[in-house]
Amino acid sequence: MTTVTQTLVTPSTARRVERKPGARRFGPLRIVAFAVLLLLAIGWLLPFLWAVATAFKTETDAASGDPSWIGPSGPTTDAFTAILSQGNVWVWAVNSLWTSAAVTAITLAISAMAAYAFSRLDFTGRRWLYVAVIAAIVVPPQALIIPLFYEMLAFNMIDTHWGLILPQVVAPAMVFILKQFFDAVPIELEDAARVDGASRFRVFWSIVLPLSRPILASVAIFVFIGAWNNFLWPFLVINDTTLMTLPVGLQTVISAYGVQYAQVMAQAVLAALPLIIVFLIFQKQIVKGVATTGFGGQ
Repeated sequence: MTTVTQTLVTPSTARRVERKPGARRFGPLRIVAFAVLLLLAIGWLLPFLWAVATAFKTETDAASGDPSWIGPSGPTTDAFTAILSQGNVWVWAVNSLWTSAAVTAITLAISAMAAYAFSRLDFTGRRWLYVAVIAAIVVPPQALIIPLFYEMLAFNMIDTHWGLILPQVVAPAMVFILKQFFDAVPIELEDAARVDGASRFRVFWSIVLPLSRPILASVAIFVFIGAWNNFLWPFLVINDTTLMTLPVGLQTVISAYGVQYAQVMAQAVLAALPLIIVFLIFQKQIVKGVATTGFGGQ
């Protein structure tokens, strides 16, 4: 017995016992994977860092073609000052915030209800309607620009906030994502609530939506980012400078004063800054929503 015990309890087996369940050795493959991911991250960050560095240069340094990160004249905030002092930048920022929030809220409500109907309700034409939703995912938004413009024109919604918001609230991809998540919600929870007398909408509101917070947060962030960055539709439907969104308004400032590289980069940084802040605040919800495929790892 002593020999067997001494054979079983060795330093290597002790280390294996001490290792936490699910922990993996930091082997060569993981080192290579981390190295590749690090290179990809650097490749993604370099253009953004270069834009930030250029935004803090003078126009002379930015146009000189000098590849240095800091220009000979040193860092300056002149480009940001020039952008913020021209036009209605703060009005455009409020317009972007308001329209993006409205698009996000309406899209989330429509997509969640449609996804729940496809997931739980059995109605005539359900299968073919869902096929149509899936098919709509592959339709490029640019193909719908002309009919949407004539539709807004017919409803006298050109140069209005609603003309800017309503064409953006239909998101077939989000319906598909939410439907896949709702399919994984245990139907026994809903059956128990229905037995207690809860209506279908009460089950949806009080049980399904609270359980779906991670995926709802992810969808909301993606929709908000898409609405904030949308340039083509606001550019076409809005002519009033007081109703313009930030990407469109800043572009008019740049066009009016010619191409000035430092100001162009400052414009890009200002337009991206709110999105970066939103992502940093909600990054846990985004990662959790993307990684969630069921409950308890199912």
